[in-house]
Amino acid sequence: MKNIKVPVEDDLTSFKIGDVISLTGNILTARDQAHKRLIENGPPFDIKGAAIFHAGPIIKNKDNDYEMIAIGPTTSMRMNPYQANVIAMGPKIIIGKGGMDDSVRESLKEYGAIYAVATGGCAALYVDSVEKINSVNWLDLGVPEAIWSLKVKEFGPLIVAMDSKGNSLFD
Repeated sequence: MKNIKVPVEDDLTSFKIGDVISLTGNILTARDQAHKRLIENGPPFDIKGAAIFHAGPIIKNKDNDYEMIAIGPTTSMRMNPYQANVIAMGPKIIIGKGGMDDSVRESLKEYGAIYAVATGGCAALYVDSVEKINSVNWLDLGVPEAIWSLKVKEFGPLIVAMDSKGNSLFD
């Protein structure tokens, strides 16, 4: 398993479908409404080189002291209408569950990015890799839809399902 530092500064074109990776650094969560707002309003911070996880975490909130309880992938195809435009903003790794459409495949090729799948049902496993909640943006969308910035260590395993050459495990 290859560990990738995020935000990504390295070239990801050497990764191919089927490769198993993990991530260390900072990742972001974003679901449907966050993707829509990213396109409408722009990101609330620089997302160049980011890893965006299609996830709605379970968060315990006590006086704005947030604790991550679980974080698992959500179905990525729901982000198809937005994902190509978001990839154009600079993130290099998209993480989710299931496949994505050809507009995403073309965008991954154009921008040298990859799509990796996280295993559904492993929310308790993935949360063990979360060291800290750095921040939250757009909490007005609700806890699952907000953008959570997370410090992670060896977050995975993740499987490269769509690479930057246009290959897809879902073909």
